[in-house]
Amino acid sequence: MKIYNTLHNKKEEFSTLEEGKVSMYVCGPTVYDYFHIGNGRTFVMTDIIRRYLEYKGYDVKYVMNLTDVDDKIIKKANEENVETSVIAERYAKAFLEDIEKLRVKRATVYPKATEHMKEMIDIVKKLEEKGIAYNAEGDVFYDVLKFNGYGKLSGKNVEDLESGARVELHEGKKNALDFSLWKKAKEGEPYWESPWGNGRPGWHLECSAMSMKHLGSTIDIHAGGNDLIFPHHENEIAQSEACCTNEFVRYWMHFGFLNINNEKMSKSLGNFFTARDILKHYSAGAVRLLFCQTHYRSPLSFSQELLDSAEKGLEKIYHLAEAIDEGLTKADENGKPGELDFSSYYSRFEDAMDDDFNTSQGAAVLFDFVKNANKLIASEENLSKEFYEKAKEFIQKTASDVFGIFDFNDLQSDGGNNLENELIQILIDLRLDAKKEKNFALADKIRDSLAGLGIMLKDGKEGTTFSKSK
Repeated sequence: MKIYNTLHNKKEEFSTLEEGKVSMYVCGPTVYDYFHIGNGRTFVMTDIIRRYLEYKGYDVKYVMNLTDVDDKIIKKANEENVETSVIAERYAKAFLEDIEKLRVKRATVYPKATEHMKEMIDIVKKLEEKGIAYNAEGDVFYDVLKFNGYGKLSGKNVEDLESGARVELHEGKKNALDFSLWKKAKEGEPYWESPWGNGRPGWHLECSAMSMKHLGSTIDIHAGGNDLIFPHHENEIAQSEACCTNEFVRYWMHFGFLNINNEKMSKSLGNFFTARDILKHYSAGAVRLLFCQTHYRSPLSFSQELLDSAEKGLEKIYHLAEAIDEGLTKADENGKPGELDFSSYYSRFEDAMDDDFNTSQGAAVLFDFVKNANKLIASEENLSKEFYEKAKEFIQKTASDVFGIFDFNDLQSDGGNNLENELIQILIDLRLDAKKEKNFALADKIRDSLAGLGIMLKDGKEGTTFSKSK
């Protein structure tokens, strides 16, 4: 397996610190609002990477921090005239709700910044003792020029950074590049006691402290968006390696930007969407499939048309899954084996994913399988039970266990909630009436609303059926 390591700008053979185990840290949200769909891409893709590592047999310890003390949280709290803890708790809860809707597996640990003040203060004390951190009347800064490797992740040259830096207004700062480790408390802000007076940690310090606390001083994988390479991850390396004098992270992974209809997402352009907004109209499976169809390091264009296409792709998987379930109830042991080389599909899928988690190629293998399996089931009579079992296992291991876009438990069944199914059927009938009356806006609204609840409609020659994808 090879992973593209941002630190060295190339793919490298993956090996772990401890055999069979992976330590993985992902920069999580600052909990002051609902997270946008660009953040959602990072959360989903790191989830798929984690799932594939588990598919390969690794025991993954997966840590994602929650930044619950920050300028944005303080600003929001002041606007609402509440304590910062109220804002942080509200949006931490919302974050966990929304990633569950996106089918993101729970992290091993969700550490909060406010619960790790001791660890952060200890790091700053060590850096101060080494002469790398300095106290400027209660504000403590990291002296960038004392760390020889500064810029090695981003590829930035310290001299160039100095010449282009905008000097932060602080009289005690030695260099414009020096960054905050500890911020002196301001009137009306939350604070903690420290050797330098009351204050709060710098953003970069939080991730180093939480990563070291839960995963150790050196970890296998650290992941986040491209926008975090500099200064956040660069500063994490500087403070962590200066503190512990060993390599902080072995593989740095970064995710490409997400654009809306080929434009940068921006509130001013009116194209800013939260994951919560999108999930009101589309299933989590469709969102995840759309993410899968572009390599994680590449920019991703996000649009309604592409989401609609992803929903149609999911329909093909559901069509096959229903045929498999039906086949398993009817097939016997003496049926035909079917002409599908399952081992070849597994090999192709793993070759794609082993090559820096190439989900776009992996998804292509999955849909090639779906197309050929659907064709075989439609043309062949009396396929064996073993064939259906193998087909189900392949879909389960790839579409469900790794990509998280589908689950056999979501299929409509007689054993489901009959009242719920009857209500869904009423909405399907209303949608059909709307289409007959050429009220396509209402028909689309019914379809999109059901999709937002994880109920996918499939129009066919014999009418409209549905399946549940959440």
